[in-house]
Amino acid sequence: MAAPAPGGPGAAASAALDELSRNLTYGALGAGNGSLSGAWYRRNQIHLFGVLLAILGNLVISISLNIQKYSHLQLAHQEHPRPYFKSVLWWGGIILMAVGETGNFAAYGFAPITLIAPLGCMSVTGSAIISVMFLKENLRASDLLGMTLAFAGTYLLVNFAPNITQDISARTVQYYFVGWQFMTYGILEILIFCILLYFHKRKGIKHIVILLTLVALLASLTVISVKAVSGMITFSVTDKMQLTYPIFYIMFIIMIASCVFQVKLLNQATKLYNTATVVPINHTFFTISAIIAGIIFYQEFLGAAFLTIFIYLFGCFLSFLGVVLVTRNREKEHLPQSYIDFGHVPGKQMLDKIQPDSNGLSYGTLPDGSDSTKSPSGEKKEV
Repeated sequence: MAAPAPGGPGAAASAALDELSRNLTYGALGAGNGSLSGAWYRRNQIHLFGVLLAILGNLVISISLNIQKYSHLQLAHQEHPRPYFKSVLWWGGIILMAVGETGNFAAYGFAPITLIAPLGCMSVTGSAIISVMFLKENLRASDLLGMTLAFAGTYLLVNFAPNITQDISARTVQYYFVGWQFMTYGILEILIFCILLYFHKRKGIKHIVILLTLVALLASLTVISVKAVSGMITFSVTDKMQLTYPIFYIMFIIMIASCVFQVKLLNQATKLYNTATVVPINHTFFTISAIIAGIIFYQEFLGAAFLTIFIYLFGCFLSFLGVVLVTRNREKEHLPQSYIDFGHVPGKQMLDKIQPDSNGLSYGTLPDGSDSTKSPSGEKKEV
């Protein structure tokens, strides 16, 4: 069998298969012994440092969310609850969240956007594990399956994300910023954003897809600017000062502004829809938007083989599916019943409910006759 021509599509596919075999093989001798080999580590140690920062940052965020949730539960059980912002525990959660977000911010300075952004699934799965361990929430079969899929997807993402090392200097950011790829992308994004904002503000359409698409469009600017700012700070520490260039402050302003409007729109979405619906959709939209931004602005998949891209996207799909399974129906388990069963009232043997069907005309009133009610068979039972 003839070997594939060098530089042809066969050679690219063969290289991707070689990479796959190296990454998934353990126990064999040689420099390419799996993902934990010395050669693989030396080739990816800068990226791995960024991955480690991102994973730790997301886990710290998970802990902070559960601490805040626990503080709210504590306050809810008090006879005279005080405002949550006066709780030391709640502020501890806020400080931990700031630490976690700082880790995520720093991670963009060491690894590509297409590697760091999908790792947000670690925050969701980590939060589910912590809530089971410390808040005594139920561990469902869908949680275990979702966590397994998320971890498998993360493994594929780390192994098959673009293996490029960029020194993000001010000149590099300026070059990408005025390039035709980003200019075209920016114009299209502004047009789509304005159209969706028109339907949201003028027409009053509050659909979750519109809200979270607006968030995702802003998120693409956020990740571009975060990587630029973080990369220039890293370059200033390791090489030459970059903070004197105007592009640094332009990117810093874009980062802050896009974050503020993201939070505002995301708060609107969480007020209109439950968290179990918002979290998976927002994670999926954010990750897709960030990947597209990384590909267009920083050209992170330039020269990548088709098979490598396919396995990377499959890893993203697994992480998306894992987040959906972990968050599915989670809030519904904690919703209180909308009625009180008479059978649960001590000394009462009633078969009906104190609250009629919400679709009936008598909703919100007691049954006719304050001293009796009808059983399903039509017989009256005295109170």
